Amino acid sequence: MRIERITAAAEVHRAADLFDAPPQEAATQRFLDDPNHHLLIAYDDGDRPIGMISGVETTHPDKGTEMLVYELGVAPVARLQGVGTGLVNALAAIAREKGCYGMWVATETDNKAALATYRRSGACEEMTFTLLSWDLT
Repeated sequence: MRIERITAAAEVHRAADLFDAPPQEAATQRFLDDPNHHLLIAYDDGDRPIGMISGVETTHPDKGTEMLVYELGVAPVARLQGVGTGLVNALAAIAREKGCYGMWVATETDNKAALATYRRSGACEEMTFTLLSWDLT
């Protein structure tokens, strides 16, 4: 498995099956153009995209900068092979290089695969929280 940081929209579109929905052209370019946004794709030995992780650096005046694991996706054929753990570890390495003091993620409490992947990567469950959201569309 090879993991690469993605900077070209063509690679995002080549890995479109790893995302929840087809990548949008303008949003893809905006994401890739921001130096605080990170997209990594894992490739198998046949150079096929088999996993992706995106991360966003967030900075606050009294806390510094941390990395948000925005999304993680692994192709069904590549699950349970360490792809997700490898991607999380690769993003954590970038976070360290960028001077982030920590990294965090939120996932559904019944998402056993995600919870196992994050725990295998060294994440600790800190507390429960309530998620509130706004639909701005």
